[in-house]
Amino acid sequence: MPRARRLGSVIAVLVLGLSGCGGSSNDAASAAPGAPGVTREPCPQAIDKEKGCIYLGIISDLTQGPFHEQGVPITRAQQAFWRRVNQQGGVGGYEVDVTRYVADSKYDPDEHQRLYRGMRSRVLALAQTLGSPTTARILPELRAAKVVATPASWISAWEFEDVMLESGANYCFESMNAVDHAVSAWRSESVVAVHYDSDYGADSTAGARIAAYRNDMTFKTVKTTPGADRQAAAVAAIVAAKPDLVLLSVGPADLGAIVAQATRAGYRGRFIGNAPTWIKSLLEIRDTATVAALKERYVQAAPWKPFASDSPGHTAMRKALGPVEPNDNYTYGWVWSYPLKAVLQRAAANGELTRAGMLKAVRQVARIDYEGMLPAEAGDFSGDPDSAAFRGTVFGMPDTGELTGVRVVKDFYTGPTAERHRLDRPCAGGS
Repeated sequence: MPRARRLGSVIAVLVLGLSGCGGSSNDAASAAPGAPGVTREPCPQAIDKEKGCIYLGIISDLTQGPFHEQGVPITRAQQAFWRRVNQQGGVGGYEVDVTRYVADSKYDPDEHQRLYRGMRSRVLALAQTLGSPTTARILPELRAAKVVATPASWISAWEFEDVMLESGANYCFESMNAVDHAVSAWRSESVVAVHYDSDYGADSTAGARIAAYRNDMTFKTVKTTPGADRQAAAVAAIVAAKPDLVLLSVGPADLGAIVAQATRAGYRGRFIGNAPTWIKSLLEIRDTATVAALKERYVQAAPWKPFASDSPGHTAMRKALGPVEPNDNYTYGWVWSYPLKAVLQRAAANGELTRAGMLKAVRQVARIDYEGMLPAEAGDFSGDPDSAAFRGTVFGMPDTGELTGVRVVKDFYTGPTAERHRLDRPCAGGS
């Protein structure tokens, strides 16, 4: 049963200096005359000027939003991914451009919607739409126009949307696994979930609440606002509750502020952060007590292994990026691109490089070759959400000896809560 049928509703421009175009065979697939984002003319930076061009859009956080330190490397990695695809021959007689339509929404839903409307008639699909609340804002329009999109976020609602090409375990399962890990490894009995008042925060907190209830733990939630200078109330709540575990669903700057302030105030419990919380520069701050607390008491949850891992996909990513400062956000951008490549290839093989053809192709994809970065079964878009959703989480600890500051300590862990949970609706939001 198609995923979108399972649930009704869940509710400037910075162009980076990398080329992108994507494809795979020499025989051009058919595109309807005037199909948005598909042209017979070559891409602006074409490798083979005899091929047509597929334009994909990117709407990210690139300058001043709470996730701009992630958005820039994510975007650069996606551009490198598609450049590699083009170098390998493209898709269905076309190359793919991901440089012409790149926009900076600054993680603002209104701006995200405005920018999408500005490019929607010019792109076949979205190679990136960063953020849960921002993507939720344009979701009704994506559905209506049958525009397939790659979300740079992991809320469980995406599992129910045919137009969303998500990769990795969602925030809900990630938080379930985080709580189960804390119980198994540290015998934690209490947890405080500090989160943004957003889809990201709500989905993560919902998963944590389910796991805490299953484990008979004391559970409390604390909403916070983005901004390193706005974490005093969250810190006060942590210090007052003295939980065994603090689960953080925030951004990197706020993670640093919360750990620093809570440590100075005497909190000695443990922290686990969801995937968007971490950047290596947290280990480079001058406050040695905070760095020590991160190394000793912080665990990073992630949907896959870090930048320096040894898989064919990781190796290809590093080669395609060239000499860059290692950053796990490159890994995010690279992994997120595999499903869209698979859907483009399927649509091209069907001779239907149109929006309707892309949506049809999504429902035909049951396995994806992530080149070892994720199991192939993590790319199942053909089944219902409960059977198809991937549930494994990688846990790491801060380590200055690692290229991205994280050392893997547990590989694709699925705890008992996530394993037994029936995903028949989004963990938070939706109706």
